[in-house]
Amino acid sequence: MLKVGLTGGIGAGKSEVSRLLVGYGAVLIDADRIAREVVEPGTPGLAAVVDAFGPGILNADGTLDRPALGAVVFADADRLATLNAIVHPLVGARSAELERAAGRDAVVIHDVPLLTENGLAPLYDLVVVVDAAPATQLDRLVRLRGMTEADARARMAAQATREERRAIADLIVDNDGPLEALEPQVRGVWAELTRRAAAR
Repeated sequence: MLKVGLTGGIGAGKSEVSRLLVGYGAVLIDADRIAREVVEPGTPGLAAVVDAFGPGILNADGTLDRPALGAVVFADADRLATLNAIVHPLVGARSAELERAAGRDAVVIHDVPLLTENGLAPLYDLVVVVDAAPATQLDRLVRLRGMTEADARARMAAQATREERRAIADLIVDNDGPLEALEPQVRGVWAELTRRAAAR
């Protein structure tokens, strides 16, 4: 099995790269998706979050009110640490479970948005960074996601710098150009990943 960490700044196009890799045969483990799953109604994760933050972080239907929780934790580093201490181990356990189910010869792509920020590169056999210039990221966030420029800039500023991400990369996918320029690059990355997996 080859364990690959995939990361990139907001608006860099990481989701498109992971979609292409899955199309070639990779097994995708999406940290963001798992983080949502582990706090769905009826889970021990949601019960622990309610214990820590109170019932005010729930919607009327019993689901997690993410904006309400965000308002609490992003203004207070200690509260954020409390939330992470609940959610991160659950995400890690579920990721490990999915990895075990993938099979010995699999290329497993871990889509981890904050891989650089959380110092997680050593957990993977190699790291693939989807890279785009800040101007490209900003344009995509405003034009495609409908963010205000101020909000987009704030979200970008809260993440690792382009240089920090590139510094931990084993392979870099340049996604400054159009979609049709992306596919041949990702196909090349897939060829390298399968070569490395076979060599293990």
